[in-house]
Amino acid sequence: MVEVREDVLIGKAIESYRDLRVWQAAIELTVACYTETKSFPTSETYGLTSQIRRSSTSIAANIAEGYGRDNTGSYIQFLRIAQGSLKELETHVIIAKRIGYLDSTQEEFLLQKSEHIGKMLRALMRSVQRTT
Repeated sequence: MVEVREDVLIGKAIESYRDLRVWQAAIELTVACYTETKSFPTSETYGLTSQIRRSSTSIAANIAEGYGRDNTGSYIQFLRIAQGSLKELETHVIIAKRIGYLDSTQEEFLLQKSEHIGKMLRALMRSVQRTT
């Protein structure tokens, strides 16, 4: 498997994608998204609620799927997809705030978590690219 720098890990050798800090943070973001969308109107069950939950889930899923690939190019591509899902999530969160489903505090909380994950994803991609 592709090696990555320690500063994007939890401080130990990588044995699984679950050891990556970025994957752990993405899981935390997904849990937060599920929590924040519980209060959305039931009319949004198949709309914005679903979109927020799906895009947040996709971030961690693509990190994991990329990790399991046999080559660096595929890994980087899945990390880019995770980044795209992150931007999709941010867009849905902004929309949810503007239409009154989230307050400013909730929006800021989710966007800050997203920004942090985005930085970690970029660092991981740089690290993986350097090992090739």
